[in-house]
Amino acid sequence: MINDLHVRKDGAVGWITLNRPKALNALTYEMCLEIEKTLDGWAEDPSVSMLIIDAVGEKAFCAGGDIAEMYATGTAGDFSYGRQFWRDEYRMNAKLFRFPKPVVSFLQGFTMGGGVGVGCHASHRIICDSSQISMPEVGIGLVPDVGGSLILARAPGRLGEYLGTTAARMGPGDAILAGFADYYLPENAWDGLKSELAKTGDWTCVDVMAGTAPEAPLANMQREIDRHFGGETLADILRSLNGEDTDFTKETLKKLKRNAPLSMACAVEMIHRLRGTSSIEQALELEYRFTHRAMEHGDFIEGIRAAIIDKDRNPKWKHGLDDPLDVDMSKMLRPLGMDALTL
Repeated sequence: MINDLHVRKDGAVGWITLNRPKALNALTYEMCLEIEKTLDGWAEDPSVSMLIIDAVGEKAFCAGGDIAEMYATGTAGDFSYGRQFWRDEYRMNAKLFRFPKPVVSFLQGFTMGGGVGVGCHASHRIICDSSQISMPEVGIGLVPDVGGSLILARAPGRLGEYLGTTAARMGPGDAILAGFADYYLPENAWDGLKSELAKTGDWTCVDVMAGTAPEAPLANMQREIDRHFGGETLADILRSLNGEDTDFTKETLKKLKRNAPLSMACAVEMIHRLRGTSSIEQALELEYRFTHRAMEHGDFIEGIRAAIIDKDRNPKWKHGLDDPLDVDMSKMLRPLGMDALTL
């Protein structure tokens, strides 16, 4: 066991607790490997009826991957560390998605990026009033990954395109609407549910205790989202938004202008390719085509510099929003051949 994770058995459950509250429980490479090893050990263990995944601290279940090391190695011209990190993380995500027993996750506060890959592939995903779920990768020159592209592709209407390009945060109602969570339960009831699960190993306790989800603001925006985000490409979406002067179009364009154009174009294409599939392997393989190339050919290094290192929030993206993106998008998403992700 490593200090950043608390892994144990308690009654009928196997329990994984993320334990880096000062870092908003951001996932390190070692944590990814330890979670995978734990999943492998418990998949066929008859003493483990189900899994609980939770996290220490009020602010976040997991605010993403710990990307400082990727920046340090990438700026030195070494892309192998990042590529290995993603390969191993994605393999862990796939094992969680395919885990043969019930998995209950408790997602307080921020669940972002890499946190979605740990918390949102569970079979029973519980949120509370503080929950804020998002796929913010396009803001740092990546694409929605860790299997998040599959959740976006399965979201109702065009919510996937909207959430994947704007990086908008979802409160509890929106997270359930979009398919990132299943149950709403006030956080002060969580300890009681966890105790009951440990005692009984019976996942139906979740169904019994869950409350009514709050309203979903996205539901009131669905008609506009579907109309403006129904195009084939990012350029189609931008044309539609620029063609109307409403509060929705102004606010949405403001969000899109913050993010990397190449990342957003690829995110739209990926969601379209994955719509109608239930294959986590297909989603992760497609995501890896982009992340494998992200440091060398994309905006990832610059995105991290602006957001995490210099914190000037003023990234110089390789493309403008009005630039033609089809050729470069195709290059980022073409098959990797011998370097393809294998799970």
